[in-house]
Amino acid sequence: MIARKYLYLIALARERHFGRAAEACHVSASTLSAAIRDIEHELGVTIVERGQQFSGLTLEGERVLECARQMAARAEGLHQELAQLQDGLSGRLRLGVIPTALTAVAALTAPFARRHPHVDIEVLSMSTQQIIAGLRSFELHGGITYLEAAAADLSATPLWCENHVLITPADSPLERREWVTWQEAAQLPLCLLPPNMHNRQTIDNVFATIGHKPRPTLETDSIVSILAHVGAGHWSSIVPRAVLELIGVPNGVRAYDLREPVVEWATGLLLLNRQPRSPMAEALLAEALRLGG
Repeated sequence: MIARKYLYLIALARERHFGRAAEACHVSASTLSAAIRDIEHELGVTIVERGQQFSGLTLEGERVLECARQMAARAEGLHQELAQLQDGLSGRLRLGVIPTALTAVAALTAPFARRHPHVDIEVLSMSTQQIIAGLRSFELHGGITYLEAAAADLSATPLWCENHVLITPADSPLERREWVTWQEAAQLPLCLLPPNMHNRQTIDNVFATIGHKPRPTLETDSIVSILAHVGAGHWSSIVPRAVLELIGVPNGVRAYDLREPVVEWATGLLLLNRQPRSPMAEALLAEALRLGG
């Protein structure tokens, strides 16, 4: 279906290291290097920048890599189609998910697993940028992220809308309040996701609309870590309500609606916008439409 040497090239581009790529392919580094040289000899171009260590692909190499990824994706899709004709869809679903949706995504993966029992599911915590890159390189079948991140080469299917809540220690001065304003939240010692993450950027944008810039005293890329630090009694945070609806509010923590302004964000499924889609992507889309509908 696709010559193994092109799979070695894909691994090399992913790992950016000859030794790690060889290990991932279960071959020796010399075997992998020989395969790359064979591609260069076959096509008559240099595809890897030469040096003591891997330093990247040439322009020709990037084009060969793009073609190799497309061939690998088509070969995988054909295997899925053939399996579907026999015992049903099988293989491995690779799904990239932004950290704030890692709990809510179970509403999609659980019914998918029941409908396709022969499919193993891999849920990966990734930034929006990583998800989009993974879709474009055919390393992911789908991604769950904020729909404002959709681009022309991606199709977007809405799954749910979410708003954010303020969580604070239960004995905070806000104890008797029903809701708080974003301006009040900006005055608290905050624990937030780092600035390179999409969720944090959306929070920063809301603060910017009211003329505030939060200065969190603690940043972490883990929602679980945020909940633990708020529970420790010093920090407050702003998290999607869906996180608390699925795993509950931790002991010693209270959640408050955020108003002035009231803001909602649409979260959904991103797929690479190509036809035909692989059976795995089609099955994922079908489940997303059931959930979103």
